Amino acid sequence: MAAKKLTLHHLEYSQSFRILWLLEEMGQPYELKSYNRDPVSVLAPAEYKAISPIGTAPVITHGKLALAESSAIMDYLADLSPDCGLRPEVGSEDRTRYLFWFHTAQGSMMPILLMQTVLRMTTERVPFFLRPMAKMITGALTKGFIQPRLFALLDQAEADLSKKKYFGGSALSLADILIVYNIEGADSRGLLGAYPNLQDWLARMKARPAFQAATKLDDRPSMILPSK
Repeated sequence: MAAKKLTLHHLEYSQSFRILWLLEEMGQPYELKSYNRDPVSVLAPAEYKAISPIGTAPVITHGKLALAESSAIMDYLADLSPDCGLRPEVGSEDRTRYLFWFHTAQGSMMPILLMQTVLRMTTERVPFFLRPMAKMITGALTKGFIQPRLFALLDQAEADLSKKKYFGGSALSLADILIVYNIEGADSRGLLGAYPNLQDWLARMKARPAFQAATKLDDRPSMILPSK
């Protein structure tokens, strides 16, 4: 029986870069099909949304299966290659740390960064006569809600990386690959100045051959763009 074909449907400049990096890191055979964003809306084109179960990036197809959501895809790919070494084993000292950061990346940090982006876009796009009020409201939300939560997470990450070199503990894991979008997003906003361990971690991730190979395939100037 022929093996099922694994395809990454890759939307340019999106969170699907993380799946591209993971596949390169694993050495998993795959087909890459890239899609350009709509030039007006900057969102995924209709042909991409027709493939994705929820119309967002990333998405893979494996035979007749179509699967979306970064963390779900990562677990699925790791299940296909259980010896990949990218998930600390149950009972290992790194397991709970890995689980925390793997779920924090999408469950806590990403919503904060997305909210910050939405507030910025709102301020830029409202009619000019409403911008002073919009800036006042978004500024209060940023200072009172977004920044305290984001900096608390960055503080915890900095402390954890002072103990072990990776978000998942002693070695590269899915947690590192999943959270890179968030940390690069914080870096692009100039938020890592007081976090040398995070800066070092990000530099080490970008230096990995698989990361560089994925970057060439993606040809991305930035990761901070809409993901849909």
